[in-house]
Amino acid sequence: MNTIIRKSMLSVAGLAFAGGVFAGPIAAHANPVDAKPVAVAVQSGAPKPQGDQSRIALNDEQTANVKAIIAATKKAGLPERAAVISIATSLQESKLENLGHLGDANDHDSLGLFQQRPSSGWGTPEQITDPEYSTTAFLKGLRQVDGWQDMPLTDAAQTVQVSAYPDAYAQWEQQATDLVAQHWNS
Repeated sequence: MNTIIRKSMLSVAGLAFAGGVFAGPIAAHANPVDAKPVAVAVQSGAPKPQGDQSRIALNDEQTANVKAIIAATKKAGLPERAAVISIATSLQESKLENLGHLGDANDHDSLGLFQQRPSSGWGTPEQITDPEYSTTAFLKGLRQVDGWQDMPLTDAAQTVQVSAYPDAYAQWEQQATDLVAQHWNS
């Protein structure tokens, strides 16, 4: 019995190590982000963001990507909550930058706003780096998650993305909520 437990513990430790080995290079080359906790104002009726919240200043390209995500969400006939989950996911995965191949810093073959992988069936590199296509692909995955509308944002995003850092999406919920509130009707 002790051998089974020890092997299980070694397997878990090996997976954790492997996740760090693969994720480490991309994190080491990522642009530094001011991810300090910020005060959170929650609108009544909206889900309360989980944990400390992060916020980054957006440039024109990132703002255009926010608008593209919102437009694709509306085109798909989904509510604002889907756009919030999508934007928070993109904030975590790429800081809302439409990333191409990053060479040695690339996490496998991950590309675009959502760091989707052609080898995992998300689409071709050209499709994945198209903001409308990548958002639509993410939303298709989100629709397949039973009860996504009512679950914590990080759980919904993680179910679609299957990240090595499943709780990381939560930190972007307030900024994503604010961005959707700002751009949904513009």
